[in-house]
Amino acid sequence: MSQETKNNTTLADFIWKNADDLWGNFKHTDFGKIILPFTLLRRLECVLEPTRETTLQAVETFKDSGIDMGVLLRQQTGYPFYNTSNYTLASLGATRTRQNLEDYIGQFSDNARVIFDQFDFINTIARMDRAGVLYKICLNFAAMDLHPEAVPERTMSNVYEHLIRKFGAEVNEAAEDFMTPRDVVHLAIELLLEPDDELFRQDEGLIRTLYDPTCGTGGFLSDGMEHFANLRDRFKVAPVIIPYGQELEPETHAVCLASMLLKTVESDPGRDLSKNIKLGSTLSDDQHRPEKFHYCVSNPPFGKKWEMDQVAVTREHKEQQFEGRFGPKLPRVSDGSMLFLLHLLSKLERPENGGGRAAIVLSGSPLFNGNAGQGESEIRRHLLEQDAVEAIIALPTEIFFRTGIGTYIWILSNKKPAHRKGKVQLINATGLYESLRKSEGNKRRKVGEEQTREIVRMYSEFEASKESLILDSTEFGYRRIKVLRPLRKKMVLSEDGIAALADEKAWEKRSAEEQAAWLDLFRENMDREEGWHWMESFAKNSAKRTDALGKVDAALIKAFQKAFGVRAPELDEVVDKKGNVIPDDDLTDHENVPLGTDIRDYLAAEVLPHAEDAYIDETFRDETDNGIGIVGYEINFNRYFYEYQPPRELEDIDAELKAVEAEIAGMLAEVTE
Repeated sequence: MSQETKNNTTLADFIWKNADDLWGNFKHTDFGKIILPFTLLRRLECVLEPTRETTLQAVETFKDSGIDMGVLLRQQTGYPFYNTSNYTLASLGATRTRQNLEDYIGQFSDNARVIFDQFDFINTIARMDRAGVLYKICLNFAAMDLHPEAVPERTMSNVYEHLIRKFGAEVNEAAEDFMTPRDVVHLAIELLLEPDDELFRQDEGLIRTLYDPTCGTGGFLSDGMEHFANLRDRFKVAPVIIPYGQELEPETHAVCLASMLLKTVESDPGRDLSKNIKLGSTLSDDQHRPEKFHYCVSNPPFGKKWEMDQVAVTREHKEQQFEGRFGPKLPRVSDGSMLFLLHLLSKLERPENGGGRAAIVLSGSPLFNGNAGQGESEIRRHLLEQDAVEAIIALPTEIFFRTGIGTYIWILSNKKPAHRKGKVQLINATGLYESLRKSEGNKRRKVGEEQTREIVRMYSEFEASKESLILDSTEFGYRRIKVLRPLRKKMVLSEDGIAALADEKAWEKRSAEEQAAWLDLFRENMDREEGWHWMESFAKNSAKRTDALGKVDAALIKAFQKAFGVRAPELDEVVDKKGNVIPDDDLTDHENVPLGTDIRDYLAAEVLPHAEDAYIDETFRDETDNGIGIVGYEINFNRYFYEYQPPRELEDIDAELKAVEAEIAGMLAEVTE
């Protein structure tokens, strides 16, 4: 465990020890909603402590002057928030603790007070007061130094997320809904921003925007700002990044607000960055519409349903089509992660204004879920045909806290440099990791600094290698054609056919009397062999003569044909009344033909050698380009990075089995002694 990780965990555990004073009065599932807002409160208090006296003096001096106190007090604190209360956590007193703490929180500026509103903190305070633990908890936190000089922002962010993970585990919620591991955050930010370092050199003081539609506690935004801050030593006038975000969960949104309140823009120190962090569902209520951003980043929850957003998303899809965010077909409601791919693409700064780039962390399913013509495939098609995918990086497994699945970083861009146009880079970084000495849930590995540099190098150099493949965008596309075979069957009335008839739905719908009448008729004609079309005339004529058979419809005739049809390859192909060949539904197949390959050449080479009478269904066409066959796209990493592993020698396997047998025999001997 690194010293930073150890410090993060130690501080978080120290904060969490307040739970010892809550046991017996609160359920363990309530601890997080008590400890996290107190941690934020103490953090804000520590930041304001150096200017507290001058702030109170300014209030007293100018309270009746008509001056905008908000502007004045923000100048006093040096931050975009303030507090005008005479209280601190240490001075609330033991007799009127609740009333004084409520006053203390109420005297924060609006942008800080909303943090505690989102935790419903006033009601929590009342419960703690009734339980007799409020004063003790206040003193516990008052004794902690959480000033940024004592606890840097990166460490504090890790503490917040450690507490959220611990709290999330207590209430059995998925931690991936709350956070992204810091090593993954850092890698994504480096991949996103590194290509523009040369741009920053050419245009010093450049102002850029960074947007996260699933910002959680603000990890991506904070890391992006830190990346820019580290450039200050390299430029006379460092570039500036302005963060924007939106978050669904009120508690994590509150943490992000607190984090942004403590950040300043050097060229505009009074700017309140917390105003750029919105609350709500990005998919159904984009609160940054119609804004565009230079950089976008996101880690949407893996495999999360989007049914709560379905009405709004479907309406936008139908009414706005490609003028909105969700132009292609929509994915299945069971997983909304691909909707965030489309959302990020729509939020990139327009190419005429310099364009934008996005990094999004996804599971493996968006690479291949869905068949040709379905929503997932159509989304991939849109991204690839718009030439919006720069690279996809396969990450090591076991790097997330609550899942060990494979994950990927997609890099999107609407301003690809000339050498990347029409190309997609696949990077296999699954072997680039450091093992953790102590696992954190499912997280047993991390992408260290050395591995991050190597991945960024491969991406930046854009050269083909064993771990880095450069492919044409069309490489991932195919046409799914329908291959038909002519019907070559005759009608044979048999007991096997009667047995098969029982499985046909059209037959099941007939009354018992009708079924009995038909069976009597079939048995009267048992072993009769006729042509395919004979059944239709036989059934209709029989029904006219015998009322007990009931009415004959197309579904019943089809059921009879299916049950009594016997394949006879030697027969001529069956045609309909117009002379068109009738296909044999049981022999219908589909073939995926790579884009750029003529479908008829493919048929001749891959199908006809095995089925010489096969032909292509030319009515099976793509909705978009009307070409024969439906276009699909999938990105199969295993196909491109597969390495053949020869089977082990039989002698080695046999020796291993004998060794295991001997071990088992020894264990059994110990038990029976």
